[in-house]
This record gives sequence, structure tokens and C-alpha cells, in this order.
Amino acid sequence: MKKARAAVILAAGKSTRMKSATSKVLHDVGGRSMLSWVKALADNVGVEKIVCVVGEANADVRAAAEALGMDIAVQEPQLGTGHAVLAAKDNLADFDGTVTVLYADTPLIRPATARRVFEALDEGADVAVLGFEAEEPAAYGRLITNGDELTAIVEAKEASPEQLAIRLCNSGVISANSKDMFSALSRVTNDNAKGEYYLTDVIEILKADGRKSVAVIGDEAEVLGVNSRYDLSLAEKAFQNAKRKEVMDMGVTLREPASVVFAYDTQIENDVEIGANVVFGPGVSVKTGAVIHPFSHLEGCVIGKDVSIGPFARIRPGTIMGEGSRAGNFVETKKAVIGKGSKVNHLSYVGDAEIGDGVNIGAGTITCNYDGYNKHKTIIGDGAFIGTHSSLVAPVTIGKGAFLGSGGVITKDVPEDALGLARAKQVNKDGWAKRYHAAQAKRKNQKK
Repeated sequence: MKKARAAVILAAGKSTRMKSATSKVLHDVGGRSMLSWVKALADNVGVEKIVCVVGEANADVRAAAEALGMDIAVQEPQLGTGHAVLAAKDNLADFDGTVTVLYADTPLIRPATARRVFEALDEGADVAVLGFEAEEPAAYGRLITNGDELTAIVEAKEASPEQLAIRLCNSGVISANSKDMFSALSRVTNDNAKGEYYLTDVIEILKADGRKSVAVIGDEAEVLGVNSRYDLSLAEKAFQNAKRKEVMDMGVTLREPASVVFAYDTQIENDVEIGANVVFGPGVSVKTGAVIHPFSHLEGCVIGKDVSIGPFARIRPGTIMGEGSRAGNFVETKKAVIGKGSKVNHLSYVGDAEIGDGVNIGAGTITCNYDGYNKHKTIIGDGAFIGTHSSLVAPVTIGKGAFLGSGGVITKDVPEDALGLARAKQVNKDGWAKRYHAAQAKRKNQKK
């Protein structure tokens, strides 16, 4: 029987090892803060109520947690994980169901794994702990089992040599009925090597109460906790490796997988080809048949079917590339809708623009969208041809089928099927260059 679900997310740490003005749990993995990762995990597995435990010093975490819609509990001073969870007791006073403890610095636990922790209680266990087989157990707490029952969690500093040889380790994630959880926490003491109130002590306390605990086994890479910049890099690497495998399994070609950087929400359909050193920021969707050439950066955009991007292109938020369109080398777009089959081939900036179908935009073209105070829009109709090195001073509209001569500074609308010319008349002065060179040579000789 499925029980109501709540989560307590621990985020009260001092973050001293990060050496950052920003609290640890607000640092990004895959373009999303670790706190947001854990909140999303709780949402994904059907948690109805989430309490974030913060410290008085990390006001930025409190603000971020409130912005994410979480209840707030304050742990001050910080006296251990058991003390931290107990700080959420009043927030859950009226809650009757399963409470799971999560950690804001452990961003990579998969929803499928978290569901198994909750489901263990739905299936009859009283307590469930997420464990993992560690390559190097080191300072991890050890899970002590007897058959399928978890009998205790022993912190490394409290463990005997025999217990230290155990490789089944504690991730910190513990789930139990709310009444059992807080009843056990009220009986936890700090009689240990660190003088802290260990959350892990609830296992033995509840065992004495006749409650059954079980271990749910996950992958070590999922439960990586982040305490330093180096740990953050390991979490990023683990995320990227998993995401690369995911997209390749879905039929995406990565020419140099280790060099491609994804965001947490990157969506790529099958038969997309991605070159080396491509970076996806948050909010990117790529449709089938698209090719993203090397050294391109995409963020907040939709790349349509059979589109070609780059190399060396920057596709910024608000860009929508229509089917079969192109943004070539050294092209930058921002808040631009580029129609079916249209081409912005090279060395151009297209921002705050609406480009129709079948438009050709010549090299060096710029939509001049900012007047120093406000942004303005450029509209280019279907089939228009924009000559090389055109400057389109917005707000301006180029009609369907219009043709702009090269080098123009276009400040007025151009009607459909018209030729737009906006450049100074060329003047040739015969012999000027010869006289200039002679004069410069004479000056140079006089200085010697």
C-alpha cells in the first residue's frame, strides 16, 4: 500500500571547503544547482511535502529553497545529522506517512533508486536505507546486515576492524514512518567520538522497538556527496558521462563524446550528429536530423529538423531554428525566429528578429537591435536576400522577396520585391594613393 510521502532535505552545512561566497548546495551540476537537483528528485517520486533544513548563516540557501516552494526549518547550532532532521519535526507535526532524508549536496541519485527506497516501506519494511558497494569504503559508515535485515549503521570512527572491512556503505538516505523517525530521534544521544547526534543511530533504536530495517542498494556514482570544488568536478563528470550514454543510447551520434557538455534538461532526438567541443546550456531542444558542428554553444533554444549549426556558432536564448535552416560559422543569434530553409551562413549577428522562410543573410550582417535604452525588432519576409555586410537598424521590416545591396545601413522599411540600397556613392581619386605613399615615405626618411 502506497503511503503519503515527505522529504527532509539537509542543507545547513557551512560549505567551508568550497571556499566560496555562495553556499555549497547552490553550486551547479549540469547547469542546475545541487539543491534544485534534490528538490526535483523529491518531486519526481511523488513527495507531497518537502522541508529544507538550513542554518542561520546560509541565507542564500534559505532564499533559494523558499523560491523552490519548500518549507523551511532552521538548525542552529549544527550538532549532527540526527539533530538536523529533528529540526524539521514541527514542520511535519501533522504529517502521517513516510519521511525520507535527502541531502542537498548529493545531486545525482536517480528517481528510480529513490522510488525503491519509498517502495521498500510500502512493501512492509519499517525503515529503508540507501546503501552502495564502495570501491574504497574509507570514512563511510558501514551497513551491518543479518540476512535481508539491516541491523545497524556504524560510523567509520566507531567501527571495529572487522566492521571496517565491510564494503556495503551508507549513503545517508534513510526512510521511515514519520512517527517512528521522530520518536527514535528524540532518543538519540551524542555519546560518540564526534560528540554529534547521528541520524544513523535510529536503526538500532527502532530495531529495539521491534521495527525491521532493510538496505536498498544503489550505484556508488549516484550517491557522490559534494564537499569541495574537486568533489563538484567529480559530480559534473559523473553527470556528463551518464548523459552522454543516455543520448547515444537514444540514437544520437557524438563524434568526440568526452568533449561534449550537456545540461540537465538537454533534449535531443535520434539521428542528430554532434561534433567535438559542443556545449549545451539549459533549455535546449534539438530535433531529428540536425547537425551541430564543433565548437558551438547553444542555450535556451529550439533547433528544428535537419538544421545545421556552426562550427563556432553561438545560439542564445529565445532562438528558434526552423526546419532545414542554418546558422554557420561565427554566427550569433538571440531571441530570433529563423524560418524554414533560411541561412545565416557566417560572421553575422541576428538578435530580436523574425526571419521568414527561404531567406539568405549574407556574411557580416547585423541586426542593430539596441538603441542604448531599449531593444527593437527586425522582421524579414520570406525569400528576401540580405546582401553582405548589411546593418539593419531596428525597428525595421524587410518585405517578402526584397533584395538588399551589400554594405547598406538600412534604417527604413523595404517594400516587398524592392531593391534596398543605403550606401554612399563611390568616388575614385586618380593618383591619390601614389601621392600618399610618396608623402609618407618622405616623412619617414626625414625622421631618420
